Amino acid sequence: MEENNINNEKNWYDRYYKLLLAIPLLITIIALVYLFSFYSRTGDFILRDSSLAGGTTITIQGDINSETLENSLKEQFPDISIRKISDIRTGRVSAVIAESSAESEKLKSAIEKFLEYELNEKNSSIEFTGATLGSGFYRQLITALIISFILMSIVIFFMFRSFIPSIAVIFAAFAEIIMALSIVDWLGIKLSAAGISAFLMLIGYSVDTNILLTTRVIKHREGKINSRIYRSFKTGILMSFTALAAVLPAFFFFSELPDSFRQIFLILALGLGADIINTWMTNAGIIKLYAERKGMNY
Repeated sequence: MEENNINNEKNWYDRYYKLLLAIPLLITIIALVYLFSFYSRTGDFILRDSSLAGGTTITIQGDINSETLENSLKEQFPDISIRKISDIRTGRVSAVIAESSAESEKLKSAIEKFLEYELNEKNSSIEFTGATLGSGFYRQLITALIISFILMSIVIFFMFRSFIPSIAVIFAAFAEIIMALSIVDWLGIKLSAAGISAFLMLIGYSVDTNILLTTRVIKHREGKINSRIYRSFKTGILMSFTALAAVLPAFFFFSELPDSFRQIFLILALGLGADIINTWMTNAGIIKLYAERKGMNY
């Protein structure tokens, strides 16, 4: 009886699942076009901060007007980026972070001239990364990301030992990363090493719900296809919303956290949002087509 009720309620899915499958595919194509356009304009697929591109980061303690500081330094340092850190309870600015590809002494002198006092260990901290070191570290992170994706793909093929279900899981993971990356670029966020690491974490997050769906539909053949998808959806969407409930408040309400932490939270939130549409629209549609053609609709 419960099986029949589920199937009756989900008849709309039989009519529209192919259309639902196409929507994330279109979004992925748009994201890829944007990324290649971004690459043609910038020479890279991401904007890198000073830790990956090389340059100086100066953190200045105190309630400083970040906009005025940025405007005063913009002419001398065109690539200057100023971020503020605020106290969550009072909203008061507790520090500002200045980043530029300039040498540390030049940037420090310009900031001291604006502030009209000397920067020292008590009121500031200075970090400098050489361009060669930053670029080398960036290449290592990208290599680690590619290797992780390849290893994940091998494990998926080993688990399911069937081309279409495996490709569906791998494509969903790929699309989630592409969608999240395109939004990050569109927002103009300069990624740090922590930001790149968040994409590594996304590989793990993205395959969880896809493996859950594929396993229940292909291997655990209890009930008809729609009911198996529906039961997977109830579990998987709970997993996704639980993760979003953890990362979104941390991003929006804890502005005093280091910027690298907030980058991780933002990228994970974007990836989890992309995971929802790619798993339950794209992958579910592909798996439904595959299972029906293989006669798995028991």
